[in-house]
Amino acid sequence: MSANVELNNRPDPDQVLVDIANYVCDYEIDSTEAYDTARNCLMDTLGCGLLALRFPECTKLLGPLAEGTIVPNGARVPGTQFRLDPVKAAWDIGCIVRWLDYNDTWLAAEWGHPSDNLGAILAIADYLSQQNIAAGKAPLTMRDVLTAMIKAHEIQGVIALENSFNRVGLCHVLLVRVASTAVATKMMGGSREQIIDALSQAWLDGSSLRTYRHSPNAGPRKSWAAGDATSRAVRLADFTMRGEIGYPSVLSAPTWGFYDVSFKGKEFEFTRPYGNYVMENILFKISFPAEFHSQTAAEAAVRLHPQVKDRLHDIEKIVIHTHESAIRIISKSGPLNNPADRDHCLQYMTAVPLAFGNLVAEHYEDSFHEANPIIDELREKMEIHENPTYTKEYLEPEKRSIANALQVYFKDGGCSDKIEINYPVGHRRRREEGIPLLEDKFKANLATRFPAKRCKEIFALCKDQAKLEATPVNEFMDMLVI
Repeated sequence: MSANVELNNRPDPDQVLVDIANYVCDYEIDSTEAYDTARNCLMDTLGCGLLALRFPECTKLLGPLAEGTIVPNGARVPGTQFRLDPVKAAWDIGCIVRWLDYNDTWLAAEWGHPSDNLGAILAIADYLSQQNIAAGKAPLTMRDVLTAMIKAHEIQGVIALENSFNRVGLCHVLLVRVASTAVATKMMGGSREQIIDALSQAWLDGSSLRTYRHSPNAGPRKSWAAGDATSRAVRLADFTMRGEIGYPSVLSAPTWGFYDVSFKGKEFEFTRPYGNYVMENILFKISFPAEFHSQTAAEAAVRLHPQVKDRLHDIEKIVIHTHESAIRIISKSGPLNNPADRDHCLQYMTAVPLAFGNLVAEHYEDSFHEANPIIDELREKMEIHENPTYTKEYLEPEKRSIANALQVYFKDGGCSDKIEINYPVGHRRRREEGIPLLEDKFKANLATRFPAKRCKEIFALCKDQAKLEATPVNEFMDMLVI
């Protein structure tokens, strides 16, 4: 045979695809902690989406592409009256969930926000439930939603443990598309082979660049990128269920596969099997709507506020000791051009609570920034240093710390206390302290959208694990329509 002719033998599927499909099809979740955490995650994620509806830059993107479109049994978007096809509903839900950078976080070699997958999960679950009822079948329950959440969290998070997409310039929303594709195909009735086929489509899409997350191009696309990814996952699952074939060596194919094209020829590494680990260890953003690497810095700034609030103009320098990932992703100087730029700036997210005692979503808006020049004055006085121990413990599986230390020095030679915080309030190590605060956050977010009686009903249902799990998805979604 000529050396210039390639053999066209179709290979077996890449093991990465097979492992994910086997997990989605076969793994039985027996962890009470995982389901309890998933319930809290559901509350928190929905609340973040409801709060985002207060911001016109978010809501302008929502709704049907063609105004007036009517979709029988369409999926609902919480906090709105939209009833959309599941692809656009997933986009909208994913968009509102991520808009304020306030939903959960996973930090490892790759970063991300696994609750972004709720866009696909809720849209598919609501649509299928209504379709089932129309056909005389049983709807899905919220137990099915929590199960899909746990598995989507696990897929996204386990891949992220050892495989850094950011170091090759790719955005972590790729993993949202992959995880959502797997669970969406399963929810739609896909077989093991169909899940593998759909996953190959997800990897074929490649990944968006991280350009929109970093200086000097940071912008609001980072707030809807996850919605785009989870929506695409639903579309790819639908293609597969309509009979589209898969591409088995999508990762490993020489020259044309993902490894060679996008990952510098390197194969993925895995240090643990898929299970319940990610949901049980997820990081909740409870205190501040801010990029997670800054959470402990902002908390330290709140603690220092009483010591410095009357001496802001007497400050000589502000020293922050942090971990390498924070320096690489959110440390920046110079002009901050929009809210998305500000909520990815370590210096800004420290200066605001230092000066004002808190950090809320409105603090990123142009009007607040322009009215308070002290913020940029404080930013200019900041020194950022890496603490090697913080960097090391950030990556240790049994610690996963996100440490920052903050100290303020004054022109008269004095200084504030040095505040060091290793674990934010949303960390697993602070669950007992954090969950009551998470519930308060959810109640406050509900109140931005619903009357008091409805808020109490939704909260009471979400607090009751057994009752929530038994609730049909369509009935749960009914409660979230305004």
